[in-house]
Amino acid sequence: MDNDWHDPDWRASAHEWITAHLDAPATGPIEQMRARPWSVTHRVPTGAGFRWFKANITDCRYEAVLAERLGRGRPERVLSPLAISAAHGWMLTPDAGPTLRDEVAASDRDGTLARWCTMLREYAALQREVTPIADELVALGVPDHRPSVLPEQLASLLDDPAVRADLGPARLERVSGVVPAFAEWCAELAASGIPASVQHDDLTDANVFAGPPHRFFDWGDAGVAHPFGSLLVALSFAGYALDLRPGAPEFARLRDAYLSEWPGDRAVLRRSVSLACRVTRVSRAMSWRRALRGAALPVKDDFRTSVADWLAELPAPDPI
Repeated sequence: MDNDWHDPDWRASAHEWITAHLDAPATGPIEQMRARPWSVTHRVPTGAGFRWFKANITDCRYEAVLAERLGRGRPERVLSPLAISAAHGWMLTPDAGPTLRDEVAASDRDGTLARWCTMLREYAALQREVTPIADELVALGVPDHRPSVLPEQLASLLDDPAVRADLGPARLERVSGVVPAFAEWCAELAASGIPASVQHDDLTDANVFAGPPHRFFDWGDAGVAHPFGSLLVALSFAGYALDLRPGAPEFARLRDAYLSEWPGDRAVLRRSVSLACRVTRVSRAMSWRRALRGAALPVKDDFRTSVADWLAELPAPDPI
């Protein structure tokens, strides 16, 4: 059955598909490497190196077609699938080596910061290249989180009895109090002149293969949105990797490295970063809703309330 990684029939069907789409003969058995409520990965050794299979639950199946479309346009910037099944949300990819997290040394703070800056510039360049196909991506099923639709999505989340219960009275009151301002932030972003693009929504050093050039993968949380929203997660993980305190000057350096690929007045662009990071908390909540709806495995308590937990961040200070 769909969305059951332990079902023998599902596994047999997946392994049959993998074998049929390998680009080199297998040299060993297919192994399950990681199973999450929203996705599962299997690995198969071949004469040309490891090949990786990924399956997503129903609401996240668009990742396969998104990865294929991005790879068709910019194969040097993303991990291009060897094969996909759009109907199943399956994809088969080559092994692309170490990630950025694998390569950087925790003790080399300056080197890590420089690598993050380079990665963010290259990611911004990818986003700029993708802007002309934003509408096409939405038509392919990639979630639409452009500023113009986010207020409606926030309202939908706040109308959900389960979300309201997970928020609790105090947090619900605080989030509800931000709703009018949220609509204003979205309107300002929509009028900023920055076109929508692919927005990874989980941009970390573990989802980027080490360069040069860096290659981006794991698009299971992605949407079409204001591109600057990617910095919400990216800056958080950079802060952890670099052991930065809130307000540290390195955050501004990382933001400005990313913005160096975008034309326009610097002050206006920086304002848009702050706004985009605010409203992207809603797209993060929406991505968790997709990931948990129809989950293939039992959901742990620390994941179960993720939708509400991201909404509860709406009144929080700007990350940058």
